[in-house]
Amino acid sequence: MDTVTHHGRETAYTVTNGGESAETICFVHGSGTSREVWQFQEPLSDRYDTVSLDLSGHGESDEIQANAGYAALSAYTDDLLAVVDETDSTVLVGSSLGGAVVLHTLLERSFDPEAAVLTGTGARMGVLDDLLVWLESDFERAIEFLHGPDRLFHDPDPELLETSRDRMRECGQQTTERDFRTCHQFDVRNDLGNIDVPTLAVCGEYDQLTPPWFHEYLADEIPNGVHATIDDAAHLPMLEQPDTFNGQLIDFLESR
Repeated sequence: MDTVTHHGRETAYTVTNGGESAETICFVHGSGTSREVWQFQEPLSDRYDTVSLDLSGHGESDEIQANAGYAALSAYTDDLLAVVDETDSTVLVGSSLGGAVVLHTLLERSFDPEAAVLTGTGARMGVLDDLLVWLESDFERAIEFLHGPDRLFHDPDPELLETSRDRMRECGQQTTERDFRTCHQFDVRNDLGNIDVPTLAVCGEYDQLTPPWFHEYLADEIPNGVHATIDDAAHLPMLEQPDTFNGQLIDFLESR
């Protein structure tokens, strides 16, 4: 693990050096988890340098004092760009909240990657009112809801399911609630036409949190956008169907 200091805090990240490729892929996790959610993307290091970071308040990165919404999203984007600068990353891959961070980067910051990949992401990501209530008042109920059928996972191995629950508990109620409320306030539907980098929107076919049509909309509205669906997966296809996810990523990067 490495760290980079910026804006008075440390952001943790991991680098895996790959082959001779000029691409360095930086992975951004979603709500209530950490860089470990990208554990099954390690085989990509046969082709690329890969980087995964812990957003502020997640994993081994320092916490921030930021309200849910634009302030938290901006702080998370600062984390990403500090790591990008440190590692010379050229491709951004974001899952769920991490996808919102990538979109925020593309639309509001000066960094233009060579390509972007969005999974479990939408131009708007409204959160069920009941879930927002449970995240505030009954965290275990929120965790169980999110790990119900066709939300985070479609048909996962029981060990993967329990690991995901544990990661959310480790992240903690306050940070996880902030993440979901930040997603709830996110809306860039009117801005997608301003994105000028090749973008893949890839989703699990059973994802109820950010359904396939969210990703089709991204691909339709982003000028150089394409869409792909991964069978037998829900919101976290990189965990549930990692070989297929990795293959889609490679195909996209090599076909630009």
